[in-house]
Amino acid sequence: MSHRSRTAGVLVISSAALVPSIGGIGVAQADPTLPASVTALLDSGSAALGSSAPAPDAPRLASIDNFRDVAGTGPGYTGLAGRHVNKGLFYRANAIVPNDADLATLTGLKLSTVFDLRTDYEVTKKPDVLPGGVTYTRLPIGAGDYTTVLSQIKSVDDSRAFMQAMNRQFVTGEDVRTQFGTMLTDMATATGPVVFHCTGGKDRTGWTSYLLLSIAGVDSKTIMDDYLLTNEYTKDSIAASLATLHRIFGDAAANMAPLVGVEPSFLQAGIDQLTADYGTVDRYLTEGLKLSPQAILALKAKLLG
Repeated sequence: MSHRSRTAGVLVISSAALVPSIGGIGVAQADPTLPASVTALLDSGSAALGSSAPAPDAPRLASIDNFRDVAGTGPGYTGLAGRHVNKGLFYRANAIVPNDADLATLTGLKLSTVFDLRTDYEVTKKPDVLPGGVTYTRLPIGAGDYTTVLSQIKSVDDSRAFMQAMNRQFVTGEDVRTQFGTMLTDMATATGPVVFHCTGGKDRTGWTSYLLLSIAGVDSKTIMDDYLLTNEYTKDSIAASLATLHRIFGDAAANMAPLVGVEPSFLQAGIDQLTADYGTVDRYLTEGLKLSPQAILALKAKLLG
């Protein structure tokens, strides 16, 4: 386990621990021309950016099935000015409860920091198991009484509305924005590869990935396609969660199916709220999350290889 932790207050916005897997885009992207200050950082051989050769693809982990690189696979997603997003620096995941083989693989990635967005309840059920020396930072965002939430769902549309509301609260919730802002600020100054995660690695984690890829200037379709990869990576977990729901709720479990995966309308609801409240991702970052220009600049420099 890790040697240091920091825990912020629990934020009650949604039921992200329902079962193990529960947890273009209308936003103006950054200008396609890199600011001179970013170009200078990229061309200066900053140690944070790594070498010019792309890092290997993120390993597929049997016991952490939604573990993947924010930058994608191959050369990495294309961002600002045609630059590929730098791989091997930002990983996203579901709960980090590795088997022995996967723990050894994680150790080989030389992670510096893990950001855990889960509530106390979620962490109690599945505490992270991390390589030695990794800094563990808790920034809880989430859940209320999940039993009550499930009992109130009477249709598939109810489930979709619940997931859409969760994503809108990533924009409207003041305390939630504080947590996201703290995480991104800490990411900007982290000295090595980091992992951020929640329980299913799809909602709180999906929003974080959306923000990082937006900062890098990745196009809207690619961002949405990346968001939807949860359904592919975790298809076996989704099937198991649906089976669990059916055992508990019988035929009514069919109404809860949207809760265990992702759909375009979930992320889009958050994006639409961001557009309505802030107009652009940049304004959400600076006015909503209170990120400094220096932090945003550092994140762009890390992300763009």
